[in-house]
Amino acid sequence: MRDVLIEIFGRPHGIVIYQLLDATQFTIYLSLIAFVGGGLLGAVIALVRIAPSKWGKRFAIGYIWLFQSTPLLMLLFLTGLGVPRLFGMNIDPWYAASISLTLYSSAYMSDVWRGALESIPKGQWEGANALGLRFLPTLRLVVAPQAVTIALAPTVGFMVQIIKGTSLAYIIGFTDLMTIGKRWANAPVAGTEPYIIFPLMALIYFALCFPLSLYSRRLERRMGTVKTVQPVATA
Repeated sequence: MRDVLIEIFGRPHGIVIYQLLDATQFTIYLSLIAFVGGGLLGAVIALVRIAPSKWGKRFAIGYIWLFQSTPLLMLLFLTGLGVPRLFGMNIDPWYAASISLTLYSSAYMSDVWRGALESIPKGQWEGANALGLRFLPTLRLVVAPQAVTIALAPTVGFMVQIIKGTSLAYIIGFTDLMTIGKRWANAPVAGTEPYIIFPLMALIYFALCFPLSLYSRRLERRMGTVKTVQPVATA
């Protein structure tokens, strides 16, 4: 592929495009790790948030408040530079970036899923309770299947925020699209000026995010989570 791009675009543009596309795979991998890890952790936090436990709710609220109030860049600094330096240890940028983005994602995704669960009418809970079902069976058999249709679209939409958030991981030495792009933009090579490199990077991020945004809106329409306002006929 590298030779094909060089043949089409010449040097150094073919090399630049190849390296940017090659680095994009690491942006995708990190986004998937954050999405899956944040989703699993967020599900646990959401369950604790709605569970009939006073201390559990306080913990969940504190967790969500803490990581939603902390900038992602600060989390990256803490996990990649601050805490490792404090304890005199080295941490791989992969681990630091994965931990930061997972914590960041879980706080927001737990809020999305909590809202979906709490949007189910209380009559559903009361009816299941009248049938003798406890909290977890009610959640699994009655509430969660309905909440999934509500939470699916915003969950897919939040993936866009995760992808854009990975662009900050370069600050701790994580090698991805942003890192390679900045190296080329700062390189003293003709044809790799910032006004050439940064638009190319923007196009790649757009190609990653725009289809997810379209799919999220499509899910909203399909699941009926967006109400269309009908025009009012006037006499």
